[in-house]
Amino acid sequence: MSNNQNNKKYDLEDRTLEFGKKIIHLAKDLPKNTINFNLCDQVIRSGTSMGANYREANETETKKDFSFRIRICRKEGKETIYWLQLIEEANPELKNKITPLLQETTELVKIFAAILEKSR
Repeated sequence: MSNNQNNKKYDLEDRTLEFGKKIIHLAKDLPKNTINFNLCDQVIRSGTSMGANYREANETETKKDFSFRIRICRKEGKETIYWLQLIEEANPELKNKITPLLQETTELVKIFAAILEKSR
């Protein structure tokens, strides 16, 4: 693997880690109620799963395993968008915190889609 590809790999590892941290901070900022408790649980699972699965993808032995993990990353990203949209609906006063997360998730999903396309 060239050094440039290696740097990109670790930049995306860092980016997904930072994204997961932002998801956790959002969850901490949400008002404590039954609806938010359930939405938080879901968005934390999907939002932090992207980074974990991306790291696993980077450690796979085969192209097939790599593609499988990247597909999971993309799927978890799409799921995160869904949960963030529901959190925004339940907490419209936090739109300014949620909008940048939705934008970042959309970008990550596009990146994972591009990685999948290139790995074919």
